[in-house]
Amino acid sequence: MGYDDIRKDMERLLCEEERIYEARCRGVLAREGKRFRLIDVFAGAGGMTLGFSHKFGQAFYPVWANDFDEACVNTYRANFGDHCVLGDIVEILRDPKTTIPPADVVIGGPPCQGFSLLNKKRDGDPRKQLWRPFLDIVQRSGAKIFVMENVPQLLGSFEHREIVGAAEALGFRCWEGILCAADYGVPQTRRRAFIVGCNFFDPSRVFPPRKTHYDPGKNESDTLSGESADNGYLPGAVKWRTVRDAIGDLPPPQGTEIRKVAPPLDLHFGRTPTQKSLARYRAIPEEGMNRFDLQRRAPELTPPCWIRKKSGGTDLFGRLWWDRPAFTIRTEFFKPEKGRYLHPEQHRPITHREAARFQSFPDDFVFRGSKIEIARQIGNAVPPLLAARLADVVYLLLTMTDDNHG
Repeated sequence: MGYDDIRKDMERLLCEEERIYEARCRGVLAREGKRFRLIDVFAGAGGMTLGFSHKFGQAFYPVWANDFDEACVNTYRANFGDHCVLGDIVEILRDPKTTIPPADVVIGGPPCQGFSLLNKKRDGDPRKQLWRPFLDIVQRSGAKIFVMENVPQLLGSFEHREIVGAAEALGFRCWEGILCAADYGVPQTRRRAFIVGCNFFDPSRVFPPRKTHYDPGKNESDTLSGESADNGYLPGAVKWRTVRDAIGDLPPPQGTEIRKVAPPLDLHFGRTPTQKSLARYRAIPEEGMNRFDLQRRAPELTPPCWIRKKSGGTDLFGRLWWDRPAFTIRTEFFKPEKGRYLHPEQHRPITHREAARFQSFPDDFVFRGSKIEIARQIGNAVPPLLAARLADVVYLLLTMTDDNHG
């Protein structure tokens, strides 16, 4: 294939990516008659499944899923059906009675704590090896494509090389990269690593998905100049979504428990802070302030450990900005001492509903479990809007030739 042929082929793929994205956004992609079977391993609440599903305009339908957390499985089943299996995936695969159904795509995020910088004992952590059952399911299901998600620290690790090597031994070619959720319409600057494998085409020719949103803090003319194929953006890219976009319509929260009212207010509840906590909130009233501002303005309210720690941790006890995306939402977003989780102007941490919106979960998504269990599901999820852009390009791959149609 000559240079001109390669260029024309690339232009065709880029045009098709644009068409798929536009069709998905208009809700007509699933009407094309091409539907693909999906398996979600380590599914959690189902954030990735949601991004790949018809609820986000996609043409994938889940046929099997797994998680070891009962609350996660209950949430998944409430939204997608009873095909989510509860239990340890290693033990499930050892059981001779286990049957993995055929699938076109396997997605999922093997538990990331083994790679996380927050895990001080990550050397030798057995959770680093849970990619092995993931690839086992890829093989058993006959999937043509897999999408594996993890923390950015995975890339460049010894396990990263093992994963790619094992996938290549199964006949897959791989693309890997780190994506920022804000670039794909999620009102949060969460960064996650992805490894995409395909056994009939080089995925690096179409990945990463082109961005739909851009950072307004950068020079707009430089960011969006040139052809979309060259700058990494789809035509018509818009500014990052912000905290205001996501939660600006919500009233002050009520109560301290999950309420039996219609969403979004069911998960929009507060906490019962101590008087000292309230005093700390009031001491840093402006958006963007953090623990260093607290120490400067009210040293008598500042914990001694923060005073001793003179560097790092600029997001601890921080307020969000109205007109920027949220920072990474983790599982304890209701504890402002854990990150930048204070409301931009109200004297409180963000609520479960606000965290779910920062993750791009729609209000009608059903969460099951206690407050702590739901917070864990929200914080651990892959943002569905980010997953949807990955799904766009997976769909492109699967529809490239007639013999790959579902």
